[in-house]
Amino acid sequence: MSATPASPFGERRYHAWNDHVKARYGGRVQKVSVAAGFTCPNRDGLLGTGGCTFCNNAGFTPGYLDRRQSIGEQIDTGLRFLDRRYPGTGRHIAYFQSYSNTYGEFERLRDCYEEALAHPRISGLAIGTRPDCLPDPVLDYLAELARDHIIELEIGVESCDDAALAAVNRGHDFAASIDAIRRAAARELEVTAHLILGLPGESHDGMLAGAARLSALPVRALKLHQLQLVRGTPLARQWERAPESVPLLGEDTYLELLADFVEHLSPDILLQRLGSEVPPALKLAPHWNLRLSELAPRLSAELRRRGTWQGCRYRPAP
Repeated sequence: MSATPASPFGERRYHAWNDHVKARYGGRVQKVSVAAGFTCPNRDGLLGTGGCTFCNNAGFTPGYLDRRQSIGEQIDTGLRFLDRRYPGTGRHIAYFQSYSNTYGEFERLRDCYEEALAHPRISGLAIGTRPDCLPDPVLDYLAELARDHIIELEIGVESCDDAALAAVNRGHDFAASIDAIRRAAARELEVTAHLILGLPGESHDGMLAGAARLSALPVRALKLHQLQLVRGTPLARQWERAPESVPLLGEDTYLELLADFVEHLSPDILLQRLGSEVPPALKLAPHWNLRLSELAPRLSAELRRRGTWQGCRYRPAP
């Protein structure tokens, strides 16, 4: 029997974010979620109302968050929770996750970021936002902060397919993501792109083409999430009315897609997340037996079975 071909990424067989962070900072860097009360342009009427059809932020918001608390108080609460769960973590960064955290008056943005950075145990910021909510003055300010702090800019690309973006009421196209990623990277900001695999209308081949399109951009890291239907969202109601209009990926199908996607992705892009997990009380479908913690070793095992690794099918654009 021939030996499994060696991977440049060792046993994982993909470029793991956690390994990179531990090597760079000498240990774990843990995110402490905070909610600053921002909204989105397709919720407040600027672009539309109702938000993205898949979105219910309660499905991705830690239970310890209390929006009535100040940012500093939220950080204290989060640290008490995380210190019990991850004792000995060396560094923490404040994670502005809910909605679009660069969407608002510049002065308010600055005050929120600086309140978080003033906390003695916070070493930086992770800021989740949309590509159409990144004006140059905000990027310039984040670049200034990045001189002395860890700054991770998480841009919600969600799909590289304009038809899929329109179908979920995203309110921007892929060109907006290209523009935002390039403008951020030009300021030497490290960009994490967020992508949902399995949006209505996306094909397997189309998602693999998305891996190539993202690989051509100055993306530092990538978060991959499978489509989940969260109770109370328009997409969940659409599925209940017409399940065939919202095909859902089973765990085995997702794992195969994930392995295919990773094989076509640039080996330089760090994989920060491979999937997501909505609280059971909020998740309508799909129901997997696979837990999120099992996804990484299952992906490595699948790549090992194939004799492949991240980037082995990647072909840089000429």
